[in-house]
Amino acid sequence: MKKVLIANRGEIAVRIIRTLKEMDIASVAVYSSGDKDSLHVALADEAYCIGGPKSADSYLNIDNILQAALMAKADAVHPGYGFLSETPEFAKRTEELGMIFIGPAPETMEKMGDKSMARQTMEKSGVPVIPGSDGIVKSKDEVKKLAETITYPIVIKAVSGGGGKGMRFAHSDEDVDKLYDEAKKEAKSSFNDDRLYIEKYIPKARHIEIQVIGDGKGGAIHLFERDCSIQRNNQKLLEEAPATILSESERDDITETTRQAIAKLNYRGAGTIEYLYVAAEKRFYFIEMNTRVQVEHTVSEEVTGIDIIRAQINVAFNNDIGITQDQVKLSGHAIEARINAEDPDNRFMPSPGKIDKLHFGLGRNVRVDTHIYNGYAIPPYYDSMIAKIIVKADNRKDALFKLKLVLGETVIEPIKTNLDFQYYLAGHPKVLENDYDIKFIHTENIIE
Repeated sequence: MKKVLIANRGEIAVRIIRTLKEMDIASVAVYSSGDKDSLHVALADEAYCIGGPKSADSYLNIDNILQAALMAKADAVHPGYGFLSETPEFAKRTEELGMIFIGPAPETMEKMGDKSMARQTMEKSGVPVIPGSDGIVKSKDEVKKLAETITYPIVIKAVSGGGGKGMRFAHSDEDVDKLYDEAKKEAKSSFNDDRLYIEKYIPKARHIEIQVIGDGKGGAIHLFERDCSIQRNNQKLLEEAPATILSESERDDITETTRQAIAKLNYRGAGTIEYLYVAAEKRFYFIEMNTRVQVEHTVSEEVTGIDIIRAQINVAFNNDIGITQDQVKLSGHAIEARINAEDPDNRFMPSPGKIDKLHFGLGRNVRVDTHIYNGYAIPPYYDSMIAKIIVKADNRKDALFKLKLVLGETVIEPIKTNLDFQYYLAGHPKVLENDYDIKFIHTENIIE
């Protein structure tokens, strides 16, 4: 193992490069013409331009990325998150060229990326799933018939969905008549896949996810759970570990159930199983699996001390996680705030532009994952997330207090950011009391 190409950009590319340096492995960056001044390009040992600023011309261009990997004589490719990270074709073509794909096998990725198939797979492994269709629904009439059994409200969801795309909430047959076609059209335009399935809508729940790592041979560990319930339009804002709403017995049950399911899959690498947790029922329901590293992997690292990127690389090259389940221990409480270049006062519109003043709040057990720097110009072509601020303390109350201190000290100007919005959330009474659900931001009218 001598050289790894990172098929990504931004903070996750920087994060991967730093771990590769610690492991004494050469790093290869790829970048679009709009990213030539990005930090990951400067930090990598080699860098190749793979196309124009649009993602379709660069970070989603499989041919260009693999050509760069061949030119660099890379041993492996790390996809990061987003872009091609959950694309079976990319993984398959990487391996066909004799390079290692740092992630699950293409067939596993395909199985778990199909949300309907993933439901069936998890259910067979003993994981609780939300009542819904057994597979794809092919007509409005079929949806209405199923709704008679599981009862309204229901969620119409895209099989290849993510980020709330291709998702509609129906409360009646009349809603289905209108929303079915909308969901199908959006799914087609977003994922080039208009297949849909349905689930019972659970209006009041928490979003709990389990971080897992498998060795591809039936061995698997979990790194406990994260609570990612504070969301806006299905996009996570604050993430924390562990989920203090759970009892010890609930934690033990869901983490071990998840670990066993991952082991049965012969899953390779890092992944996340996401659940809805209904506190009133003390029950979990499977939502989906993400077959990649998550944005919020940082909080799991902070409370377990395990470098998830390093574990991914070890599994890819050695089929060895490097740690056993009994060695994974929880310590303290960690919270991550996603910092986005967007304007909360203007419907959270993106706010690209040059940064003239930059200072991150610092302190003991404070971590900042970012690719921005003073003088950096944020391009308008990509996701608006520009940094992640992660804090750790002995308990949740102290972690929230520390997060407010760090956010209050941080300056990113003159662009608009969600710093003040995150500061407000971290001190909101409902957040402090741990009394909220996934609809909290909208039901509390925090966004007018």
